[in-house]
Amino acid sequence: VQLQASGGGLVQAGGSLRLSCADSGNRFSDYHIGWFRQAPRKEREFVAAITWNGSTTNYADSVKGRFTISRDNAKNTVYLQMNNLGPEDTADYYCGARLKSKSLAFYARQYTWWGQGTQVTVSS
Repeated sequence: VQLQASGGGLVQAGGSLRLSCADSGNRFSDYHIGWFRQAPRKEREFVAAITWNGSTTNYADSVKGRFTISRDNAKNTVYLQMNNLGPEDTADYYCGARLKSKSLAFYARQYTWWGQGTQVTVSS
């Protein structure tokens, strides 16, 4: 799996962005995918995760009701729709992959493969 995150940018508070995590490999459906974020001088934190077939999703409490994770295995892509963004959402966002033989996970150390980050900046 080779992941590439995109879609970040600068947005005003209350605005929306959609991040994409695309895999250039050919076994995308073998992996659960998680989105994490890392603000300056902070640890990487869990945002959302989705199982290999999209049947189960999970969110951090801080983003519930505002963010939606989804996937299109035919396009080898996972999306993170982010609505009602606030300055606290400013961070570099990363997607990670975890084999579907394991359970859905919520800690960065449990993901084996990572894409490069995409920067999200929310102005107040």
